[in-house]
Amino acid sequence: MGLVLSNGVIALAGALIAQQEGYADVSRGIGVIVVGLASLIIGEVIFKSLSLAERLVTIVVGSIAYQFLVWAVIALGFNTSYLRLYSAVILAVCLMIPTFKQTILKGAKLSK
Repeated sequence: MGLVLSNGVIALAGALIAQQEGYADVSRGIGVIVVGLASLIIGEVIFKSLSLAERLVTIVVGSIAYQFLVWAVIALGFNTSYLRLYSAVILAVCLMIPTFKQTILKGAKLSK
């Protein structure tokens, strides 16, 4: 039931945007999906929360962190035509953070 309601709300939002803009484009929402997934991944990597409310907060924090990282890439003067590449690199680094944490913790335990 929740999936039906969420898809209905998404369809309504898409219809309202298409009506306001006067046209609909198939590739228009791809960037939104990437930003949504990036914020989810960054939020989950940074914080290991268990409750639903905490997970929602981590998603918001992840979204802010992702937007800040994209802003930093643009502010540093990188070519903006490669913004999708930079986003992929940011996500790859964020996905590698747990592995780096485990490696560092193993090294700290072995040295003791």
